Amino acid sequence: MRDGRAARAILWAAFLAVHALVAWLGWALPNQPMGDVYLVYEPWSERALAGGRIVGITEPWVYPILALAPMLLTQALGFLGPYAIGWAVLVTACDAAAFHLLVGRGRSRSRVAAAGFWLAYALALGPIGMYRIDAVTVPLAVAGALWLAGRPAVAGALLAAATWIKVWPAALIGSIAAASVRRARRRATAVIGGAAVLTGVVVGAVAIAGGLPHLLGFVATQQGRGLQIEAPAATPYLWGALAGRDGWFLYYDRTILTFQVAGPGADAVAALMNPLLVAVAGAIVALTAVKAHRGAAIARLLPPAALALTLAMIVCNKVGSPQFHAWLIAPLVLWVLWDRHRAWPVALAGLVCAALTQLVYPILYGSVLAVEPLGVAALTARNACLVALLAWAIVRLARVPARHAAGSERAVAAAVSR
Repeated sequence: MRDGRAARAILWAAFLAVHALVAWLGWALPNQPMGDVYLVYEPWSERALAGGRIVGITEPWVYPILALAPMLLTQALGFLGPYAIGWAVLVTACDAAAFHLLVGRGRSRSRVAAAGFWLAYALALGPIGMYRIDAVTVPLAVAGALWLAGRPAVAGALLAAATWIKVWPAALIGSIAAASVRRARRRATAVIGGAAVLTGVVVGAVAIAGGLPHLLGFVATQQGRGLQIEAPAATPYLWGALAGRDGWFLYYDRTILTFQVAGPGADAVAALMNPLLVAVAGAIVALTAVKAHRGAAIARLLPPAALALTLAMIVCNKVGSPQFHAWLIAPLVLWVLWDRHRAWPVALAGLVCAALTQLVYPILYGSVLAVEPLGVAALTARNACLVALLAWAIVRLARVPARHAAGSERAVAAAVSR
């Protein structure tokens, strides 16, 4: 793209417009899309700064320990007004840093396309993509993907930092390791090394603070959860509740602070989700490793592997919160960046999933909670789209041709050229 300056100007104007609109939608749309920010994040961070109990240090927490960092940083932006405004500014600043890395000089068609896709996805997903802790992990993951080719150790550290905020970026680390068993092994080693160093720093800091007994408290906290209403596995129970069957209903869990489903076998289904996730993720990693061992090009192999593994963490999950869909930004941006011509059909399907997610939450969430046909149908469509996208990603992964690794490094270098 010759006129890089014009492309950059257009992209940055779009960036500001999209982020301003999404931030405003958090105030304008129903069902409190900003609720977690000022009802949960703000009290947690205030209590920590006041010298009281510190989540993840003095008590178990639902999130990994680094999730507290952006919550505390937002307190420093209190001069801007309400905590939610500071949060929106912080997320926008983090996105801007990664967006700057992605756009570069604006001369690469792949970079411009990937940046444009990111903005389209953020707009389609709406305020839930900004006003949750997951929003901070997205730019870290995107930056990690961008630096994978040139600075793999830094990429590993960024992905590890994102994982210590919300676990999902571990899917990217796992897919990188599996896709790099031959010619790209040195890069994978550097990624894992960078991740290990960052993890060591986090564990050491937590140990010094006296929080080592609660370091992995987020794992135990998740074990006792029931089947959340947005999870794909909860869909039959929503229809059972809609049909008025005895014992099929929605309820609010005051311990976890989420709406869950009840019905015959609901607890058993919830208990099966973690083993199912492990099995599906293991199969995806194994398939990726086999393809890599046979010589598949990493530029063709890694994007569908990363997307499939990330989708598995959403589809085979008993939680299913709408903000999980922000996770798809990084693997889809990576796919558009590295192999944009083959990426567009899947990327467009991802946009449909994001738009359906915003329709479900926050727009039709009241209808979902009331178990009305419109809300249940919209959520069912979104979940069906997710399952189909996972199947599609796995099929694309299985169809990656072998013995094309010789040009892989050149393909990646060309795709990410500035």
